[in-house]
Formats: sequence, structure tokens, C-alpha cells
Amino acid sequence: MTTPTDALDVEASAGAPQYRIGRRELIALISAIMAFTAMGIDVMLSAFGEIRDDFGLASDSTQTARVVTVFLLGLAVGQLFYGPIADRFGRKRALYAGASIYIFGAILSALAPTFDTMLAGRFVWGIGAAGARVVATSIVRDRFVGAAMASAMSNVMAVFVLVPIIAPSLGAVLIAILPWRSIFWFCVVFAIVVVVWSFRMVETLDPAHRRELDVKTIAGGYWTVAKTRVTFGYTMATVFVQASFTAFLASAELLTGQIWDREQQFPIIFGVIAILFGLAAIINGRIVERLGIDTVVNRAFGWLAAVLAALVTVTFLGGGTPNFWVFTPLIGVTLASFMFLMPNLSSAAMVPLGEIAGSGSALTGSVRVALGALLGGVIAERSQSTVTPLVVGIAVFVACAALSVWLVRRGGLRVVIGRTPARDRAPNA
Repeated sequence: MTTPTDALDVEASAGAPQYRIGRRELIALISAIMAFTAMGIDVMLSAFGEIRDDFGLASDSTQTARVVTVFLLGLAVGQLFYGPIADRFGRKRALYAGASIYIFGAILSALAPTFDTMLAGRFVWGIGAAGARVVATSIVRDRFVGAAMASAMSNVMAVFVLVPIIAPSLGAVLIAILPWRSIFWFCVVFAIVVVVWSFRMVETLDPAHRRELDVKTIAGGYWTVAKTRVTFGYTMATVFVQASFTAFLASAELLTGQIWDREQQFPIIFGVIAILFGLAAIINGRIVERLGIDTVVNRAFGWLAAVLAALVTVTFLGGGTPNFWVFTPLIGVTLASFMFLMPNLSSAAMVPLGEIAGSGSALTGSVRVALGALLGGVIAERSQSTVTPLVVGIAVFVACAALSVWLVRRGGLRVVIGRTPARDRAPNA
């Protein structure tokens, strides 16, 4: 008997070449490729104290937030180049190019004699991670469509979320037994392992969809993506969700130590919140095919409005330093709720872009990460001894995301992605 998921997979891959690996291994591999980004960020969070000490920064310096934001800016810039490369030479070659730069950036960071040099290495490292991110998203788009794509992306994120659960603790263990720069070398080894694993995957780009690698074609592809109104509107919504994630990632370690004096417990706290991410991603993957993207997104925004109201109230009543046992569950639930938004809004943005999935993934990802990093970084560098900037920033960002979705739908551009794949529909018509 064929399950609904199996049927979707068969439909999505009809006419495609035979693959060496099954759906589960494919999702696991895509998750590992996507984890290039998370590994490059989350494993470092536990080392922020050592970084301050080693480079002579103040113990309460927020400059360590730049370790995250610079990486994300490299990630944003790099995607613009990998999209056309992935659409011309295929997903695997783009992955190998990105992995090479990723490894070089990690080594440069590991050997950096100064903080500024390390930031330069982090920027290069982020450019390398961009290749993996574009490839992962493009493979999902190659194999799945509509609600099935959103479900697959949620399953990818459910596996991918293991990295934030494990990485901070892994970083803490490495720092406890080895010099703190060993975390960079661990990322080098991780990248090599994933590249070797990817040899099992057959190229997913349909030869009929290969695009010429010239300025006119590239510009034309990006212009097509930019003028696709559904894509633009939903991408802007993901920008604000990304900004919320970035603000939290860049400020959580410092706030945990400065406000609650729980710096040593940070890997555990971060891991518990990441578990909530994973649970939310799994639930989203189960319900989005049944309810449809629009319904899930609507309910997520309604739920977030209630949770954020409570979070803002607790924050202001606590004078910016609320009780740890009240604040942490609320911020955890808030962030986990984004798993009902990010994969669905990202999938909705990609629906009209089948033949230019690489360019679409590149441009939407670049805009999302760049603007998200800049907005989130501004909030993080103002979150030193109070959680008020973080909480208010997240509340404003969520409101802006909801407004972006409302504007798309108000213009008669509601995405037609329901309980079944919408491959043959024109969502931006």
C-alpha cells in the first residue's frame, strides 16, 4: 500500500532519473548539507567567552555578535553566485565548490592571529556555506512541489535541528579538552564527511533546465525572481523571521551569563530550546499537507500574537530582567513557533520558480539572510544587560512578517497551496 508521502514523492520525481538513495536518506543528506550553516554558527556559541579572552575584548563585549552576523553576511553574498552555478553546472558541483571555500574559511578562522582576521575568515566561511544552502534548497525544489515541498522542508529542518541541540554542547566539550580553536577544525572534518557522503546522490537538476552562465541570463533569472510578486512578498516575510532568529542567536550567550549568571548552563538551555524547534518542525511536516500552507501560517501568526503578548508583558514587568523560569519557556515557545512559518513561507516563495529554482533559492536566500542578519545584528548589539531590545525587536519583526503576508493576499496574490500539490497552478497570476 502506498502512503500519502510515498505518493507525493513518486509524483514529484516522475520522469526524473533513478536515484541511488531513498527518500529518508535523501532527506538526511539534505539536512546534513543544510547543517553546514548551523554547524558554522552554533558550535561556536559556547566559545564566545574564550574568544573575548583570547582577543582582549571586555567580558561583557557584544562584539562577539559579529562572529554570527559576519558569517551570515558572507552567506547572503555567496548565494547570489551559487544560484546560477547550480542552475548551470548542477547541484553537486555547486556543493563541492562551496564546501572547498567553506573549509578554507574555517581554516583561515582557526589560524587567525587577530579578531578582525577571524571575522574575515568567518565572512569567507559564510560564502562557502552559501553553496550548501543553495544546493539543499534546490534539491528539495527539484524533487518535491507544493505542500509536499513544505513537508519535505519541515522534515529536513526536523533532522537539521539536531545540530543546534548538539553543537553548543559539543563545542563546550571540545573547549574543555582542547584549545577553543579546535571547534573550527571540527567543522572542517564535518564538511569533508558530508562531501564524501554526497557521492551517493545522483545529480537532481534536469538537463532540460540547465541555464547558460552569462550575465544576461543570470540577470534575467534574478529579474524574473524579483518581479514574481508572490515570491517577493513571502520572501520579505521570511526576512523578519530570520531577523528574529539572528537577534536571538547573537545575543543569547551574553544575556544568559549577564542577566541570570548561567553561562555554564547555556549549551543545555540552547539545546532544550532547539528540541522545541525540532518538535515544531515535525508537527508542521505532518499537518501542512493536510491543512495547507495558508491555514498553518494563519494559525501560527494567531498563536504567536498571544505568546508574544505574554512575553512582552513579562519582560516589562521584570524591568528588562524577568524571572529565568518564566522568560525562557516563553522565548523557547516563541522561537519554536517560527517552524510553522519559515519552511512554509519559504516554500510558498519558491512555488512559481520551478525552472529557475537555483536562482530563486539564491536570491530569496540572499535577501532573507542579508537583511535578517543586519536587522537582527542591530538588536543583538543593543542587548547587553536587558532582554527588552530582544523581545521588542522580535515582536516588531513578527508584526512586520504578518503584514507582509497580509499585503500579498490583499493584492489577490494568495498562494494556492492546499492539501494537494499545486504544480500546475499559477499562484502569481
